[in-house]
Amino acid sequence: MNPLNDLLQTSLAKGPVPAAEVMALGLYHPEHGYYRRQTGPWGFDGKDYYTALDLGPLLGQTIALRLEAAWERLDRPAPFTALEPGAGRGWLGRDVLNAVSRPFAEALVYIHRDDNPAARRAAEEALAPFLTTNRARFVAETESLAPFTGAIFSNELFDALPAQPWRWESERWTREVLTASGPEWQAAEPGEAGAWFAAQTDGLEPRDGSIWCEALPRLVHELTSPLEAGLFLAVDYGESADRLLAKGADLRRFKAHSVDGKWHEDLGEADLTADVDFTRLAHLLEGEGFSNLGHVELSRWIRTHAPLDQWGAEWMSLPEADRMQRTENLLQLTLPGMMGSRFRVLEGWKEKID
Repeated sequence: MNPLNDLLQTSLAKGPVPAAEVMALGLYHPEHGYYRRQTGPWGFDGKDYYTALDLGPLLGQTIALRLEAAWERLDRPAPFTALEPGAGRGWLGRDVLNAVSRPFAEALVYIHRDDNPAARRAAEEALAPFLTTNRARFVAETESLAPFTGAIFSNELFDALPAQPWRWESERWTREVLTASGPEWQAAEPGEAGAWFAAQTDGLEPRDGSIWCEALPRLVHELTSPLEAGLFLAVDYGESADRLLAKGADLRRFKAHSVDGKWHEDLGEADLTADVDFTRLAHLLEGEGFSNLGHVELSRWIRTHAPLDQWGAEWMSLPEADRMQRTENLLQLTLPGMMGSRFRVLEGWKEKID
């Protein structure tokens, strides 16, 4: 028996349940949610999905370069605190910490923030050398952070927030809900979401649609308030608001490396994601005092910021297997149609207020 399905059936007996509420139940139920399980979903054989971190260290190495550039821009503060919310297994933090060298390495303190129990155990192993030297530490999602200077960076954080699909049907908005007989689109008042969607296009066409994440403003404020000055960097699925509207709205289910729209099935046993509205994320960051905001395709960002010629020359001295792994990692992050073209990177900057 699926305990989440029993809870869902109780809710359905009272009426339709919005898709965002189903997503929240499936991912974050404190005992049975997908991201509260005792075993992790990441990787290849026998798992549900893989991330850029499973392909190699190049994403972390490029982020390390961006963090060091931020440190230089801030006149080399010590400590330089780098917070990673939704940090998962700690592999990105590990790759960043492994990539930096003196004097930046002496200033950098990495903070892992993720309440997933499986992630915490994996991160304790991945970050062990840095935990013992106080170059890394853990914080709970409920823990308040003291003001700091440095950076906030994330990989696939915002696409895991519960999101509500909306669709324009000529004269009215509809939202996706779950009923006792299955998913349906039902007329509803979109409120703030409708005003946002309408402002992002010259004119709505039938079947235009997007997603609305109710929790996004609160999370952005919670994460960025302690940052006194520095860099914000997010890697995620998504697009600008106008392109999402034209594309249409959906939630995706990842299970055993297959992707489909069956977001209401296997609750707690499959990952659920939604595209990130990067226009709205940038808008919220601007309200928190960030400037120079922009987002680009991950492949373009890698080509812009990574010293590819230098890396290529360095790889020639590696054993053949390692050299091939680095090359495959690079191709995945830079070639059209590969992972690098399916993700975007948003950066913004917060100046220190005197």
